[in-house]
Amino acid sequence: MSGVGVQSEEQACEAFVAWLDRRVVAAGRGDGLTRLEVAPSGTFWLGRIACEDEVRKGAADERSERLDPCAIGIRLRPAEAPSWSMTVKVRARAWVKDPKDGPDPKRRWWRSDLVEEVVSVLVDAGGGSFGGKQLEDAFAAVGAPGLAAEVRVDVEEWHRETELVVQLVNTSPEKAPGLTDSHLYETQLEVSGLPTVPFQLEALPDSFRYDRDVPVYGINVGVEVLGPGMFRTSDSVDVQTYRPTYWNGAYDEPDLSFMTLASDPLPNLTALVDALAAYDDAHWTPAVLDARQAAEGWTVMMRAKADRSAADVFDELGRLRTGLELLRTRPDIRRSFQLMNNAIARSAQGRGYTTWRPFQVGFLLSAIRFLVEPDDEANYVDTVWFATGGGKTETYLGLLLTAAFFDRITGKTMGVTAWSRFPLRLLSLQQTQRFADALAGAELVRRDEGIGGSVFSLGFLVGRAGTPNKIVPKPENDEDVTPDSPGMPDKYRVLLHCPFCRDENLQMRFDRERWKLEHRCTSPTCPMKGQALPMYVVDQEVFRFLPTVVVGTLDKAASIGLQQAMRGLVGPPQKLCPVPWHGFTYAERSKTPNGCLVPNCQGGKVLKPLPMDLKRFGPSLRLQDELHLLRDSLGAVDSHYESLLDHLQHELCGTRAKIVASSATLTGYERQVDVLYQREGRVFPQPGPWAGESFWTTPTTKPLRRFVAVAPRGVTLEHVSDRTLDALQRCVRELKDDPAAVCAEAGVNPKHVDMLVSLYGTDVVYGTTLYDVEAAGRSLGSNNTVEGINVEQLTGQTDFDEVRAILERLEDPEDDFAERIHVVAASSMLSHGVDVNRLNTMVMLGLPLTTAEFIQTTARVGRKFPGLVYVLHKIGRERDAQTFRHFEQYVRQGDRFVDPIPITRRSRRVLDLTIAGVVGARTLMIREPASRQRLSTPAKLRDYARSSGMTPAAEAAAVATVLGLDGAEDSVHRAQIAEWVQAWFADLEDPTIKATFVSELGPRSPMMSLRDVEASAPIHD
Repeated sequence: MSGVGVQSEEQACEAFVAWLDRRVVAAGRGDGLTRLEVAPSGTFWLGRIACEDEVRKGAADERSERLDPCAIGIRLRPAEAPSWSMTVKVRARAWVKDPKDGPDPKRRWWRSDLVEEVVSVLVDAGGGSFGGKQLEDAFAAVGAPGLAAEVRVDVEEWHRETELVVQLVNTSPEKAPGLTDSHLYETQLEVSGLPTVPFQLEALPDSFRYDRDVPVYGINVGVEVLGPGMFRTSDSVDVQTYRPTYWNGAYDEPDLSFMTLASDPLPNLTALVDALAAYDDAHWTPAVLDARQAAEGWTVMMRAKADRSAADVFDELGRLRTGLELLRTRPDIRRSFQLMNNAIARSAQGRGYTTWRPFQVGFLLSAIRFLVEPDDEANYVDTVWFATGGGKTETYLGLLLTAAFFDRITGKTMGVTAWSRFPLRLLSLQQTQRFADALAGAELVRRDEGIGGSVFSLGFLVGRAGTPNKIVPKPENDEDVTPDSPGMPDKYRVLLHCPFCRDENLQMRFDRERWKLEHRCTSPTCPMKGQALPMYVVDQEVFRFLPTVVVGTLDKAASIGLQQAMRGLVGPPQKLCPVPWHGFTYAERSKTPNGCLVPNCQGGKVLKPLPMDLKRFGPSLRLQDELHLLRDSLGAVDSHYESLLDHLQHELCGTRAKIVASSATLTGYERQVDVLYQREGRVFPQPGPWAGESFWTTPTTKPLRRFVAVAPRGVTLEHVSDRTLDALQRCVRELKDDPAAVCAEAGVNPKHVDMLVSLYGTDVVYGTTLYDVEAAGRSLGSNNTVEGINVEQLTGQTDFDEVRAILERLEDPEDDFAERIHVVAASSMLSHGVDVNRLNTMVMLGLPLTTAEFIQTTARVGRKFPGLVYVLHKIGRERDAQTFRHFEQYVRQGDRFVDPIPITRRSRRVLDLTIAGVVGARTLMIREPASRQRLSTPAKLRDYARSSGMTPAAEAAAVATVLGLDGAEDSVHRAQIAEWVQAWFADLEDPTIKATFVSELGPRSPMMSLRDVEASAPIHD
């Protein structure tokens, strides 16, 4: 308890996490128990080894042997030739069962005293076994006669260098007189006195940034390095990571506070760029790299990679200098930047931060050129790559607001500035609030500064899964939403609080006169004064009002091939309805005879012209969050629709949007960007000269997350998950019910009890499949020893309003601990963009399928306070077994284990799905407005095609060009497109066709969602 009196919150959390881990490990090993009611072999999952006879009899292969091994060991490389001398210390216990008339009939199993024996080993190239009689006698002495073990040393000469495998093997008979359990428990092996040389991590290539040395490998265990030549097994592998600081202490940190940059940005931005230049010169010049190459023994390949990295670093510096010069010489850009900082300052009030991190400002400087050179900058996709939790979202919010102010200052008075898309529904819900807060700050600044144009507003475009596509007066089918539908309007609340005043008492209301679904703030002090918030959550309202920023899910882009009103997201709408609050109009249809999307509009046929240059309606930015999730079939389909969006905007406005992305990984991003967007990829910030250290970030000693790899033995993964969560919940309840005892044991100041109960009272159990998640939620209700564990699920099956309610409860928990959420059972839905500071403990049911998902998922805990992550390996799987073997390197060098994103735009199966959308979008967005008539029926389109000279060959060639399939290697794809278009034209010319709408022509209709891809669709180059 020394030092506890002046303990900080962070120190208390660190001590409590260490205590939690000790308690969970104790539950897995049986530490501290003296008697059991049930067999220990079905209870404990750590520290146990089965007998060799049993394993040999039951093990058909190495995989099943890993599930309940008969040995633990250490693999090492001796530094010298044989023979080898070492000291091996063995520790173990036994569990013995009393007869029925024993001293404690209800708890017949008892735990023996500790066997601790030092075995001297002298071995030559033939290997050998040691200490068998010594260990057998020791077990007999603690009341477990019949148990036996030996230290076995195998010498493997077939590697490039000799390797020794030192193991503790359970040689007990499977059954013997008086032997009630042939397992050994709480086993440990310690090797000392043998000089060794490290292994080189085979899984990774040489790199000038990383150390590939691995001192030794564990066999069925982790290994701790106690000192030179001293190694000890551990039942789990613990890896502690540390929080970064966002400045390199070798330089004076400039003032990058929002208000300073809003007032006079140039002096401090100049200081920032000068410091970066000094750092780059100190670490990346040829002379510096020459010295490192000589000192560290780089190969030619390593030096070549360092030279390429240096070139990228100096290119990055050049972009920052360009951005700084633009701020210095272009008053409109400087003012936009200043207004953005003022807006961010307002939106951040009360949140505990008032300044940018340097890398965030660096990115803004590097990217700001797109405002004045949009055509050239559109050739590049700028990807923000930074540690999760570092502030990527705020970074591109800064860029977005700068662009929005620049639009207003330079004459774009309305329309969409940015369309931001997220791969997952939960992500879009949480991120939407951040966008709303930032735009509210910008709107207040816009008003104060007297900047003209429409209100800065936000659109939420996710469609039927979360909010309505449209609201109709009378339902025509079960999916239609009317003002009187069940749950209306409250179920469609998207915002968690008012973005203008932070009041949580938002009211949903449907305004029948304006035909709008509104969020309204009820606070009398809110700047909105009871008016509807500038927030649109119905698809058709987004099209009617074209908010400044549209956020939504990735798959919604598919509507561009079906819905003419999507045109407002890539170019100008048709007209303005003369009725106030009806907004923009689009194509005339039977239900919208004048193109106005308000049902039964009485505005008549005489519409108002658009009050702005049509070319300014194209968005300046498309933002793609979590770029690494655009992979496989989803990425392939999206690549075609990205090309279609570019094509439509260029045809309608003569421009292309700048694309900005964020990603958890850099591996293969150049190819991914090329496939997705047909653009060149750039990443910011460039990685530093060493792993985890650059100009923008350096490590600290503050704990971030403690990762604990567990390879369960002899019991199911579900059992271990239940017991781990049970232990975690029991610990928090003990802290709550007996704080003095727990604080004394854990080394925590009692003043932190309430904080610790809040921060560690909600656990996440993460499953890689929906089955795992649902099973975890169910089993916790029946297999726990703690009463009243409240479990909630967050998966793709969770209703939208339920997701919102769960997030609200996590952010603002109930006062009574018994009523709170104690466990969140989650799928990949949770793994992106969920920022809840109260989530600090996680149990992972097996490794996620990709390393990128592992990185993103574990980043959901420990965002502000020290986190604890148990990774339960499905040790029978080869990948899990390999990862367990080098788990420390997997965590510390995680980005190097990320596989390149599998993606291609040349899948013929995907092409078959997307042609219809391209043809449909070209008809809706380009031909119909140009024709000044309705082309929604086959008969109308047939007449137009004949009069305009449309031909199958010309349309097929256009589709191939749109999709970038016009190269020499694409002849097969062009033939496929030509065949499809020919069939489409045949349907169009067939007077007997029964199709009612144009979308029904051709071999298939346009996709409803980008996710409408068969799981078995092959993706091949």
